[in-house]
Amino acid sequence: MGSAEEMHGWPVKMSMPSVLAVVTAFSMIPGGVLSGTQGLEAQQMAQGSTHLHRRLKRGWIWKQFLVLEEASPHFIGKLKSDSDRGEFSIKYILSGEGAGDLFEMDEYSGDIRTLKRLDREEKAFYVLRAQAISRRTNEPEEPESEFIITVQDINDNVPQFQNEPYVSSIPEMCPTGTTVAQVTATDADDPMFGNHAKLIYSILQGEPYFSVEPKTGIIVTSWPDMDREAREQYLVVVQVKDMLGLSGGYSSSTTVTVSLTDVNDNGPTFRHHLYAFAIPENAAVGTTVGRIMAEDADVGINARMTYSLEDDLEESSTFVIETDPVTQEGVVVLAKPLDFETKRRFVMAAEAVNDHVDLRFLTLEEFRDRTTLKIVVEDVDEPPVFLSPVYEWKVPENAAVGTVVGSVDARDTDIVNKPIRYSLDRRSDAAKVFKIDPNNGTISVAKALDREASDWHNLTVEAKEISQNHLSSSVVVFIKVLDINDNVPRLARDYQPYICEGTQSGEVIQLLSAVDPDEPVEGHHFYFSMVPDKNINPNFTIRDNQDNTAGIVARRSTFTRKDRTQYLLPVVVTDSGSPALSSTNTLTISVCSCQPAGHCPTGGVEALALSMGVSLQTLLGLLICLVTLTVLSILMLMLRRHRRKQQEGLEVEAKDLELPETVSQKVLYYGEPGGLGADLDFCQPVVPLRPHPRRRERRLRREDVRASIRMSLRESHLIGPDDDVFKQFILDRLAEADQDPYVPPFDCLRTYTYEGSGSPTGSLSSLDSSTLELGPEPPVSNPKPSLVRLTPWYGPGGEDTF
Repeated sequence: MGSAEEMHGWPVKMSMPSVLAVVTAFSMIPGGVLSGTQGLEAQQMAQGSTHLHRRLKRGWIWKQFLVLEEASPHFIGKLKSDSDRGEFSIKYILSGEGAGDLFEMDEYSGDIRTLKRLDREEKAFYVLRAQAISRRTNEPEEPESEFIITVQDINDNVPQFQNEPYVSSIPEMCPTGTTVAQVTATDADDPMFGNHAKLIYSILQGEPYFSVEPKTGIIVTSWPDMDREAREQYLVVVQVKDMLGLSGGYSSSTTVTVSLTDVNDNGPTFRHHLYAFAIPENAAVGTTVGRIMAEDADVGINARMTYSLEDDLEESSTFVIETDPVTQEGVVVLAKPLDFETKRRFVMAAEAVNDHVDLRFLTLEEFRDRTTLKIVVEDVDEPPVFLSPVYEWKVPENAAVGTVVGSVDARDTDIVNKPIRYSLDRRSDAAKVFKIDPNNGTISVAKALDREASDWHNLTVEAKEISQNHLSSSVVVFIKVLDINDNVPRLARDYQPYICEGTQSGEVIQLLSAVDPDEPVEGHHFYFSMVPDKNINPNFTIRDNQDNTAGIVARRSTFTRKDRTQYLLPVVVTDSGSPALSSTNTLTISVCSCQPAGHCPTGGVEALALSMGVSLQTLLGLLICLVTLTVLSILMLMLRRHRRKQQEGLEVEAKDLELPETVSQKVLYYGEPGGLGADLDFCQPVVPLRPHPRRRERRLRREDVRASIRMSLRESHLIGPDDDVFKQFILDRLAEADQDPYVPPFDCLRTYTYEGSGSPTGSLSSLDSSTLELGPEPPVSNPKPSLVRLTPWYGPGGEDTF
């Protein structure tokens, strides 16, 4: 605990354990009285003196300095100086941690009291300072001293688990004592005081499978061979108590979730010992027959398995089994075609084996299981089946009609064995060259064959059952037509040989070759010769090159166009067939004035000139003249057509213009282009380019004038050019032309005259035709109509108008 000198050294800075030790010593000393010499020594130590002089008596009297936490405000101790005589001449002052807030001191008596409940978990001790001052002199009676008030712990906190929630997993079938998890709890009470913070763990739920270490909180298994397939998850409730589990302590609990992970401790097991399936015999290869499944209580990779078919039973190669990676089922699939008439039932063994085995738990045989598969083939009415998948025959092209080429054979594979009829698909034999016997499938020639027209015939033969379903199947028949020598050879092309005027005797002027549609087995060999004649051809001969070619050779050197321009040469071509066939081809050999390089023109202007016997310059001149005449004729025709179109356009424009209603038949228009006395035509008013705003008003005014004119027409033979009606008509037309802004933008010269009793041509109007008597036409003294000057109506000083 330390000496008295160390205990009295409160004002001196010391470490926390020393302060606590001093406070504890005070609490253990009844009365807590300290002498004055000890106070002097403490003062000297506070001033840093290294040598101790005389001991001074300290006047402090200490009482109790321990405070129980959570206690109500109460008296905890008393400070008193030996200078205090009870006359209240000493004033006590408290300062430091909690002074005035948690603690207070009576300034007259020195009693120290608590003001609030204290919590040790918030603060375990408080450092305070006390001082005694004389009320008369206001001078310190004692030096200021430090003291400590310690809060004594009580068990007022519940232990708390850390890092919740707790989740753990262990493999199934693990041995006893396997660590599962560790739980940890803490208590805020003072671990150094009593058993307030001493914890102990126990199991409330989870026994007998699990247990917990009381002091460490480590949970371990206490049950052997726990099986995940029986129970996969456990909830373990762990309780912790303080006070070492004694009564009066606090406790809390937590839940630990423990999961068992899977291990491969189970093998596959089929649900049934026999699986039966049925499949029709016409099922396609790859058809799923059925599914089988072996159960495995494990999960994940431990439940994966592979299925297989055993070969020690009946022909299991007809089927295969595959493993579905999702459902872990065995899928039985057809691998070969089926035939009910050949085999109606299949029996085989299927086996399932785990992919991953763990020999710690089971033997190798326990990781596999077997079952039996029985597959029944169902009968289906099938179409006929040909004995051969394809037929190929040969026939000579000179085979007579009715010759049998071959026969096809089909069978009904069903048990009933229905009769079959044969037929040809006419799309494969549109020319109907062959025919087939519907009962026995014999194919014969129906028309004459020609290998050169078609050397192969691809027929489709159909076999159909005579039954209600009329099932059918087809097969392809290839017929090759064999060649015979039935075509004569001929020259390879239409030769046009020529011989130049300067050709020498013995020169080859043309090389010949031949072709033959036939195809002999040994290949073609042609022979060329001239037509046998008693007289030898003095001009040309044929030289056979023995390689299916021949040359025309000149016998002389005096060929000129003046003597003869063409020669005919028959050539005989013979093949090597049996019997041999030949043909005669007559060639026309022209005599040509060849160019220096030996070329003879065979087309164009030059050839035409040569054939006509004129020079090339003369022929070109004639052609140029002919082209010039043709161009001139075309130009004249185009000009004439253009003029005709212009005249037709003028006539159409004249017809489109609006004619005056009644008066226009009495007022005539005389055109100026031909001068006076030109062709007559009706006067046509100018057509407005756009609607006139006064059209209706003008029309009404015209109607009044026309009415006056119609009234006077009956006596028109008595009216002359000076009549007021016609004067007004002319003046109105003149005013309209001057004031109308909608007239065409050009000047129009109109000439008017009056047809009256003085006209030698008579009236052209049909207005009075019903009232006038038709008489003999008076003699015409002057064919030209008389023209009247209109200047008085229009006004002087202008262009003369007629």
